[in-house]
Amino acid sequence: MSSKSTGLRDLRQRFSALFQDHEIFVRTHGHVRFLRVSAVWQKRVALIAGVVLLVWAGATLTVLVNQLLTADERAAVAEQQAAATASEARIAKYRDRVAETAADLEERQALLENVAETHFGIHPEAVATEPVAKGEAATTVPLKTSAIDPNLPPEAQALARVEARQESFASRLLAAVNERAANAEMAVAKLGLDPKALVRSAATGRGGPFIPYQGRMGKAKALGASFAALEGALFRMEVLERTLVAVPSGNPADVLMMSSGFGYRSDPFTGAGAMHAGLDFRGPVGTPILAAAPGRISFVGQKSGYGNVVEVDHGQGIMTRYAHLSGFTSKVGAQVAAGEQIAKMGSTGRSTGSHLHFEVRLNGVAVNPRRFLEAKADVLEVKDDARQRVGAITASRGAR
Repeated sequence: MSSKSTGLRDLRQRFSALFQDHEIFVRTHGHVRFLRVSAVWQKRVALIAGVVLLVWAGATLTVLVNQLLTADERAAVAEQQAAATASEARIAKYRDRVAETAADLEERQALLENVAETHFGIHPEAVATEPVAKGEAATTVPLKTSAIDPNLPPEAQALARVEARQESFASRLLAAVNERAANAEMAVAKLGLDPKALVRSAATGRGGPFIPYQGRMGKAKALGASFAALEGALFRMEVLERTLVAVPSGNPADVLMMSSGFGYRSDPFTGAGAMHAGLDFRGPVGTPILAAAPGRISFVGQKSGYGNVVEVDHGQGIMTRYAHLSGFTSKVGAQVAAGEQIAKMGSTGRSTGSHLHFEVRLNGVAVNPRRFLEAKADVLEVKDDARQRVGAITASRGAR
C-alpha cells in the first residue's frame, strides 16, 4: 500500500477522533434528562461552520481585493488628473509666452516704423513685416531667437520668423545709420568742428525721473543688439547731420570782393590792433543780403557798433549775424531758406563804407566763417544729402 493512502487514512482517523458521541445530563426541577450529541451531528455542524467560515473568508477577501482595486483606480485617476493639470499649465504658459512675444513684436514694429518715418521719411507700410507664406513652416529651417524656443508649435515658429526678420531689418537700418553718421562726422571734422564735442554737447540737455521700461506683459523687454544700438546711432546721426545742415556754407551776398578777414587786423578807424569776429564783403548799398543756411530769424534791429543787424538761428548752437545793413526784408520768427533775402547791404553803425559784416557763432563763440564758405565738394555733397533727408522729415511733420 502506498504511503499516500496510508497518510489519508491517518488523517481521516484523526479527524474522526475529534468527534465522539457525547451524552449530556440536564437536570430541571428535579427531573433528569439525557441529551445525546452524536459524532455524526457534530461533524455536520463542524462542516456547516467550516462552510460558513469559508464563505465569510471569501467575502472578506473579495472586499479586500475590491478595495485594493479601487485604490489603484483612484491612484490612476489622480495621476491622470495631475497629468491633465500639468498639461493645462504648460498650455497656459505657452499661450502666455506666445502672447508676450506677440506684444513684444508689436512694440518692435512700432519702434521700426517710428525710426523709419521720423528719421528717413519712410511710410510705416514700407517697413511692415512680410506675411508668412502658406506652407512656409514646412520648408523653412526653424529660427532660434531669444524669445521663442524653436521646438514650439508652428504658430510660435511664425512669430519667431517675424522676430528674426525684424532684427535683420534693424541690423540693416543700424548699418545705414552708422554709415550716414560716419559720413557726417567726416564732413563736420573737415569744417574744423569737433564731432564728439558736438554730440556730447547735444546730450547734456536731457533728463527726467527714472521710470524703468515695462512691456505689455509687465516685464522689461530685450529688444536685441541692433534695436538697443539704434538709439545711440540715431542720436549721433541726427546731431551731426543737423549740424551740417545748420552750417552756413552759402554766400551771404552776391559779391566778389572780401574787404576784411577773420581774426587780427588793424582797426580801420584807429589803426590799433583789433580782433575782427567775422568777414567783410564790400558792395553797393541795397545789395541783397542772403541767409547763408536755413533757419529762423531771431533778431532784427540795431546793435552798438554793428548798426542795423539781422541774426538767424540755424539750430545746433549755430547763429549767423549780418551787420551794417541799410534795410530789412524779414521779421523776427520767420523761417528762411538758404539763399533767401533777409536784408539789404549798407553802411550803418561803425563802418567806413557800404559792406556786409558777416559773423558765424557756435554756442555764442565767434568762429571763422571762411572754412564754412569754402567747404570742399565732398563736404557739400554730404551736407546736401543731409539737407534733403532733414528737409523731407521736416516737411512731412509740417504736413500733419
